[in-house]
Amino acid sequence: MSREKYVYNPHTLQYEKHRFTAEEKFKRSIGFLSAVVTTAVILFVFAYKYYPTPKEQILSKENEQIKFHLATVHNKVDILSKQLEQLHEKDSDVHRMIFGIKPMDEDYWNGGIGGHNKYAYLDNLENSGEVLKSTLQKVDQLKLKMELQKLSFDSLYNIALSKEKKLASIPSIKPVKEDDLKKGVKFLSGFGMRIHPIHKIRRFHKGMDFTAPKGTDIQATGAGRVVSINKTGSGYGKHVLIDHGYGYKTLYAHMHTITVKEGEKVKKGQKIGLVGSTGASTAPHLHYEVWINGNAINPIDYVLDGLSPKEYRELVKKATQDNQSFD
Repeated sequence: MSREKYVYNPHTLQYEKHRFTAEEKFKRSIGFLSAVVTTAVILFVFAYKYYPTPKEQILSKENEQIKFHLATVHNKVDILSKQLEQLHEKDSDVHRMIFGIKPMDEDYWNGGIGGHNKYAYLDNLENSGEVLKSTLQKVDQLKLKMELQKLSFDSLYNIALSKEKKLASIPSIKPVKEDDLKKGVKFLSGFGMRIHPIHKIRRFHKGMDFTAPKGTDIQATGAGRVVSINKTGSGYGKHVLIDHGYGYKTLYAHMHTITVKEGEKVKKGQKIGLVGSTGASTAPHLHYEVWINGNAINPIDYVLDGLSPKEYRELVKKATQDNQSFD
């Protein structure tokens, strides 16, 4: 039941029912409508703030999960960065200690990524913007360092291959195998002034004489290429010259049989012939020479394999005795 309004009429001295004009009715309607709208807005804002919709609740949970996973990724990036730094330290140690070369410059390694702020669009994110931006920047830095480390490892690999080839090429084993050498090791003539067995005068002996039974295998003391084969019977007799590169050459003389050909590539330890007594020789043995840059050097420094320190000292003692050579 609508409320009725009464007003006092001074002419009739009575309270009479008030009749609203059209303008008054309009104003009352506008006022009521405004109140309803204002109340609705207040209720909506209150409900929106304190009572999120189911969809908003789902989005809120997803946002929390994203923030958690983002923090996890950030921590994992930090761990990867530390591990990469450890690899870099080992890389530097390998450069310095093993290969003796200068490692990567630290300023180059720690250099930042220049250019514009590519993640400026994340500055507007209120909650996770800084974490996401920092993570992406670390990922960029990590990617750059990984590329630098890859290039460094490629360089080390190439250096190692070169070193491996050089180590395989430099003469470093005895030209007669250990078991065969021990059969006649008590007869040994070394590098230096020796009495020539035929002319009976002191002459400079450019190599070492390893006595061994005729037909004993002779092996290349390093990888290389056969550059000369001589099968005449005078002087060195049948002999082979191998170029190992890096300035090294070795000569094997007084051979009974040669089993390689001129120009052939040989490996360290490969059989190249048999011990004999051809040329100016007085008994079956192998005359072995080592040359560096055109100069004959003492082979005793290049026959270390398979010998204990005591055995090597005995070999050096025998090689330095002032005795008669076998050629």
